[in-house]
Amino acid sequence: MSIIDDLNNSADKGSSAGKELINKSYAYSKLKVFQMTTLSISMLTKLFILGGVFFLGFIFIALSGAIALGEYLQNIALGYLIIGLLMLFFVLLLYLFRKYFDKKIIIKMSKTFFKESA
Repeated sequence: MSIIDDLNNSADKGSSAGKELINKSYAYSKLKVFQMTTLSISMLTKLFILGGVFFLGFIFIALSGAIALGEYLQNIALGYLIIGLLMLFFVLLLYLFRKYFDKKIIIKMSKTFFKESA
């Protein structure tokens, strides 16, 4: 009878160890999801704040540059046209190099996401 009791005790210990492993894995997963969520929200918040300020600054610089260029060329419309074409040129460059930016972002995020926890 002692063999059956030993097997029963071993099965109970294995079962409780398995339950503990599942509970710890669940807790770790919750923490990892929380970490990635807060990191993402933090990055988006910084993007919106810094991007908004940068956008406003860029608009003022573009408008003042267009006015100054228009006065220099003695044609305000031509100044706006040249600044507009420069912006379109920069957008085209960004579009052509989009895969380079995608790779940089993926590499940076993978380092953060797959960082080993000690």
